[in-house]
Amino acid sequence: MSHHCHDEHSGHGHGDHDHDHAHDHSDDITPALQSLLYEQVDFGAVNTLNEAEPRSGTAILQKTWAQRLESEPELQSDADEQLLMFVPFTGQVRLHSILLRTSTTDSAPRTLKLFLNRDDLDFSTASDLAPAQTLELSQTNEVQDLPVKRALFNTTRSLTLFFEDNFGDGDEDVTRVSYLAFKGEFMRLNKEPVNFLYEAAANPGDHKVKGTASLGMGSSIGGPGGRDGM
Repeated sequence: MSHHCHDEHSGHGHGDHDHDHAHDHSDDITPALQSLLYEQVDFGAVNTLNEAEPRSGTAILQKTWAQRLESEPELQSDADEQLLMFVPFTGQVRLHSILLRTSTTDSAPRTLKLFLNRDDLDFSTASDLAPAQTLELSQTNEVQDLPVKRALFNTTRSLTLFFEDNFGDGDEDVTRVSYLAFKGEFMRLNKEPVNFLYEAAANPGDHKVKGTASLGMGSSIGGPGGRDGM
């Protein structure tokens, strides 16, 4: 995909047409990259049930934004059309949306159920329990940006994704997913920023002038922060 964009810039004959297309493309990339929770996924602890090839669920999560349109690696279901993915994060996340790329075929998943902070689910319990949210998916080659109900996902430490069925209506046993990512805000686990804030506050001048900028999200914790001297 990247060399395609490069060709657009180097072409002379269709410059205007292609340049507009490239401009739209870049507008799409920037906001996604700003809130992409890529480095916050604990890849080593991801677990996918009913994957045809071991660790293929992890492999699609490890695709970068630049690799989102690549067909391989691909997650395929094995015994039937259902997939169950457990995705833990390295801290607490305010989840905004899920990015997903499938296909226009019957192997594209149709229904995605989301469970919050559960590491004990199997297909039986995922089928019986009420999910935090159910998403109806599209049959498309485009990357779908699927918003979640943010109020429900403000304290996400892990997410379990249950791909319940596909567009084959029972005639297609293989469900395929080629790209999966998450957008949102990342918060470190509570102990880490508190310790860091106490340490940073040891230099009063630094705390006053640069504290807010350097601490970012944690600065709100340090705001009432004369407590350090108590």
